[in-house]
Amino acid sequence: MSSMKQRELPKVPCKLEMEVDKISNLPGHIIDKILSHLSLRDAVRTSLLSSKWRYKWITLPHLVFDNQSVLVSSQDQTLIKNKLVNIVDHVLLLHSEPIQKFKLSHRDLQGVSDIDRWILFLSRGSVKEFVLEIWKGHRYKLPSSIYSCQNLIHLELFNCLLKPPPTFDGFKNLKSIDLQHITMDQDAFEYMISSCPLLERLTLMNFDGFTNLNIHAPKLLFFDMGGVFESVNFQDTFQLAVVSIGLYTNTGFECNLTFGSAGNLIEFFAHLPRIQRLEVQSYFLKYLTTGKVPGRLPTPCMELSFLSLRINFNDIEESLAALCLLRSSPNLQELEMLARPEEQSAVRAPANVADEDYENCPFNQLRFVKIAGISGLRQELNFIKFLLANSPVLEKMSVKPIAMDGGWELLKELMKELLRFRRASVQAQIIYLDP
Repeated sequence: MSSMKQRELPKVPCKLEMEVDKISNLPGHIIDKILSHLSLRDAVRTSLLSSKWRYKWITLPHLVFDNQSVLVSSQDQTLIKNKLVNIVDHVLLLHSEPIQKFKLSHRDLQGVSDIDRWILFLSRGSVKEFVLEIWKGHRYKLPSSIYSCQNLIHLELFNCLLKPPPTFDGFKNLKSIDLQHITMDQDAFEYMISSCPLLERLTLMNFDGFTNLNIHAPKLLFFDMGGVFESVNFQDTFQLAVVSIGLYTNTGFECNLTFGSAGNLIEFFAHLPRIQRLEVQSYFLKYLTTGKVPGRLPTPCMELSFLSLRINFNDIEESLAALCLLRSSPNLQELEMLARPEEQSAVRAPANVADEDYENCPFNQLRFVKIAGISGLRQELNFIKFLLANSPVLEKMSVKPIAMDGGWELLKELMKELLRFRRASVQAQIIYLDP
């Protein structure tokens, strides 16, 4: 028999190779979508898939350097710092497309002088979002190059010192600013805010450097603030719809804040005709009572649908201010009243709000009420009674007393008391929550 030449069978690719090949041949926009949902660390690791994937990640428009980007088992701070610097340098060196977002936020980020160099690099491009969070150490002074980033739409800074150069003319495209634990001169701050003509969102937390907060931002829609200030003033903020303010003082429970001739309550709302949601936190209600407290605001808050008040029920001025806001909000749908029990217990002989102050105030749109932190004081019960008697469409009211010794007994006494109150709404449901 003649021998037959054995035919070589075709090589069958293994399952892994087939899967990698399928991934490698995906359309470019699909690959970009996949990479955009990965952390930067995992995106870089895709370079191991195949030669086609080796440099896919260098076109990522969003660069986020955080605790997930640098994983070091060592506790050596120098090692962690050096690795972080090497990673950022490597990514920026190889990156080939415009960077739209740059975020640097690492728990061990401190004393990194290379940040100046990275910001200078970004200022030469078209970065639109810049986030820098320094979690430890002294406040980091931003280099002057950051003020050259005129394509910025969102700026977020934590634990930084801002000192714009004389040539700074504002951020003309900026729509959102989030500044927390910041030191800045008052004139520089006011100029920066007023020189952002497109600004819509502003968050300010724990500022140093000035005590009078003045906001001039015609397109502002959202404002969130917490800090120590002597005055808070808005100017030309007629589009502002969502406001949350927590005002703290350095003088305990006493409020020595300044006010204008009309009083803080009237002046504060003069530039808020479109307010829809308002959260009055900490001691800001006390600030609003300084000066004249009217029975109603000169111009009602027609669009206000949600109101949250942090209040000392034993302070008659705060109670009257709360009543003023309620009377001036004819379309209010949700109300939160959170007691400040640490102050209420310190007041020995509280004055009572007169019965006539609770009259002629129907809440025809109010549907949901939340009362929390109460301790069974007469003023608290009077407010609850007032709300139940004047809310014909009320659906639910939740009542939660303060956590204290005998809290359950207090809750039972409150339940007995509230059951006796007249309700304008036949469908009103009262929910008692455990302390």
